[in-house]
Amino acid sequence: MRAEIVSIGTELLLGTITDTNASYIAQRLAVLGIDCFYVSQVGDNLGRLVETLDRAWERSDLTVTTGGLGPTLDDLTREAIAAMLGETPVVNAELEADLKRHFARRGVEMPQRNLKQATLIPSAASIANPIGSAPGWLVRGETASGRRMIVSMPGVPFEMKRMWEQEVEPLLRSSGTEVITSRTLKILGLGESAVEEMVADLMSGSNPTLAPYAKQDGVHLRITAKGAGLDAAEEEIAGLEAKVRERLGAAIYGTDDDTPHGVVGEMLRELGLKFVLLEVGDGAVGSISPLLGSDMSALGAFAAPDLAALTRLLGGNEAGCCATLEDAAMSAQKLTEADVVVAIEVSSAPQEEQIGSLLISSEIVVLAPVSGEQQRVTRHRQSWRTAPSEARRLVGLSAISLLRHRLLRLRAG
Repeated sequence: MRAEIVSIGTELLLGTITDTNASYIAQRLAVLGIDCFYVSQVGDNLGRLVETLDRAWERSDLTVTTGGLGPTLDDLTREAIAAMLGETPVVNAELEADLKRHFARRGVEMPQRNLKQATLIPSAASIANPIGSAPGWLVRGETASGRRMIVSMPGVPFEMKRMWEQEVEPLLRSSGTEVITSRTLKILGLGESAVEEMVADLMSGSNPTLAPYAKQDGVHLRITAKGAGLDAAEEEIAGLEAKVRERLGAAIYGTDDDTPHGVVGEMLRELGLKFVLLEVGDGAVGSISPLLGSDMSALGAFAAPDLAALTRLLGGNEAGCCATLEDAAMSAQKLTEADVVVAIEVSSAPQEEQIGSLLISSEIVVLAPVSGEQQRVTRHRQSWRTAPSEARRLVGLSAISLLRHRLLRLRAG
C-alpha cells in the first residue's frame, strides 16, 4: 500500500508551529508496513487544498490528512475533499446529536458554526473523536489505478494520536498489510565513511535494507525489514545483523535506545568499579560530563582551567603540581580511591582563516585496572579544526569509547 501525508494549515507554512503530526504518522505507517512516499504541507486555501488532495488521490492508495477540521471559515478540509470528489456535504443527524452532547457536557450551547463538523459526504464515514469536537472522516473510492482511501484527522496532536491509535490503526491492521520493522546498531570509534566501507556489500539488498547515519552519539546503522508478520521481519533483520556484527565487532556499543553513557555506566556497575572524571582546560570543561550522566560520576568530577588549578582541587599545592595528565589521574585515584579515572585535557587556538573555528588538541588518559590490583594507562591524542561545541562532543565520545574498550577487555578477563 502506497501512502502519503498531507498536513493542512497556514500556520505550518509560516513556521509558527512544527509539524510533529507528520513525523508521528510516518513512523506509525512504517510499523504497519505501509510505504509512505510523500509528505506535504498546504495552507488554508480551498483551491490549493483541492489541487493537493486530487494529486494524492491519483497517486496514493492511502492519503492521511491532519488539520482543517475545525468550525471556522478557514477550516476547509471537508470542503476540499467534497469538491475534489464532486460531492455535497450534508449534516448527519447522529453526528449533530453527538456534537450537541459534547457541548452540553461542558455546560455550553453549541455555536451554530460548529454544525459543519457534523457533515458527511456520501463517500465518507465519520471517525469517532470522544475527546474533541471534530470527528474525523474516512473516505473510500476508486480510480482507474485502483482503490483509494482518505483518513482525515484533527490537527491537535493529542486528539490526532488518540484517533489514530484507537480508530484508524486497527482498521489498517485488519487490511492485511505487511509489517516493517527496524533495528539500529550504534557504533563508536569509527567514522561514517569507514563504517560504510566495511559493510558496503551488505547495503545493496532490498529486504532487509542497511543504511548508515552520522549522529550525535556516533554512527548508526539502521537495518529495516518487511515481512508477512513481525516474526518474519525480525528474522530477516537477525540474519543481516549477524553479518554486520561479524564485520564491526566491538565497535558496536549498543542498539536502538542505548546511549554511550548508559552502556558504559552499566558496565561499571556490572564490574563493581568506582569512577571519577577529570577535565582540564577551558575547552574541556563540560565535554564529557553530559555524555556520561550524573549516575556514573559517583565519586565526583573535577574541572579546572589548567593542571596547577587541578592540583589544588585534588588537595595538592603549587610545589607539588601535577606535571602530566597521568600524574593528575593518579592523584585523583589516591584521593577518591576510584577504580577508574578518566582525565581529559583540551587546548585550543583560533584559526584566522576560518572564523568561528578552532584548532582543538586533546589528550585523554584512562586509568583502569587490568586484573586484581594491576593498573593500565591508556592515552589518546587527537586534533580537530572545528567549532568549540563540536570539539567538546568529539572529545567526549572519544573518551567514552576508550573507557568502554578498557572495560570490555577487563570484563573478558
